[in-house]
Amino acid sequence: MIKCRRATIEDLKFLVHGNRAIARETEGIELSEATLSDGVSALLEDDTKGMYWVATRQDQVIGQILVTYEWSDWRNGQMWWIQSVYVSPDARRQGVFKALLDHVTHEARDHSVVELRLYAETTNRRAHSTYLNQGFTTGHYQVFEKPITEP
Repeated sequence: MIKCRRATIEDLKFLVHGNRAIARETEGIELSEATLSDGVSALLEDDTKGMYWVATRQDQVIGQILVTYEWSDWRNGQMWWIQSVYVSPDARRQGVFKALLDHVTHEARDHSVVELRLYAETTNRRAHSTYLNQGFTTGHYQVFEKPITEP
């Protein structure tokens, strides 16, 4: 049985590993372990930055999801951005992401969130298919980026 809970500092090692693994798998980049550790720690210590949840099976962490926030003046409500989704390879295709998404959706309703959003690497077709199967649409916005600092 898959259970979901808020991540704690005890989950730091898994979250850092998951973030490094997903960056490597989906974008072919190596993220700094030290920078990630500092960034994840900062978020775990300050939920105004966002919230991580983890999925567990038999008390072992097998997946993660991060939510960050955006205020919509047009909708007079908060939108949650889903980020840093990772499921351990041996737990994939077993409903882990669905369990995490269902948990986040329930939390979003409890917090009067108006919409969940996410973005995925343009070539990650498996993720696209998964997200579409879970009720997401591609929307009508194009994401643009302008880096201010080096990653």
